[in-house]
Amino acid sequence: MAEPRIIVDPNILAGKPVIRGTRLAVDFIVGLLADGWTQAEIERQYPGVTTEDIAACLAYARDVLGAERVYVLD
Repeated sequence: MAEPRIIVDPNILAGKPVIRGTRLAVDFIVGLLADGWTQAEIERQYPGVTTEDIAACLAYARDVLGAERVYVLD
């Protein structure tokens, strides 16, 4: 089984989830996409970041948001 592409290490960016082998946080990559950057632009600007890394960032965000629950307090 391949190692996960997204890691959480308290010694890297204060424990923010990052792409393995980088200091690029998941929220940074998702933010670039939200700002209109293309996958190709990200890969060109950040050599070493792959299509699979970007997909892993999106999957991580999906999973975290999917697990989020909102409770109404009366």
